Amino acid sequence: MNMTHYMELLAVNQPWNLLIFMAVPVILAETIAITELAILFTRNLHGTLRKLNKICSIIAGLYFTVIFIYLFQTAVIPLTANGEWRGIIDMIAVGFYLAGIVPLLGMALLDMNLIWRNRTAEEKLKIHAIFVGMFLIVAHVAMIFGMLDPSLGSGGTSGHSHM
Repeated sequence: MNMTHYMELLAVNQPWNLLIFMAVPVILAETIAITELAILFTRNLHGTLRKLNKICSIIAGLYFTVIFIYLFQTAVIPLTANGEWRGIIDMIAVGFYLAGIVPLLGMALLDMNLIWRNRTAEEKLKIHAIFVGMFLIVAHVAMIFGMLDPSLGSGGTSGHSHM
């Protein structure tokens, strides 16, 4: 079966690529999501869970920024320049994975008080929760399309380079 570049990235250099590109971001994101639910339920904006949530948000945002820059330079630009995408499914998988930068960096900037400084704690909590939801959506779209055979899309399988 043919693989998307997303799935190929996770499959090569085992277990390191899986840890670097999937496990670390997902563990941080799941920790953020779980603590976010507890914070929303209890409205305790200054407790231990909020501190853990804030630390994980900042780490996830900065960590994923490095991943985004690395993959954009080493994969997206070369794949595009050389016409090596494996069709629309491949592009959706990689594109949605990299779109995770928006909510993850958004949470980090919010928690570092670099954006929306004049918002109340409740307003920031709402924005943070929206970012969590956005990340869950883009990450799951990336995973679903990443697991598909890219030849199912109209583009076929044009290249076999590694991300």
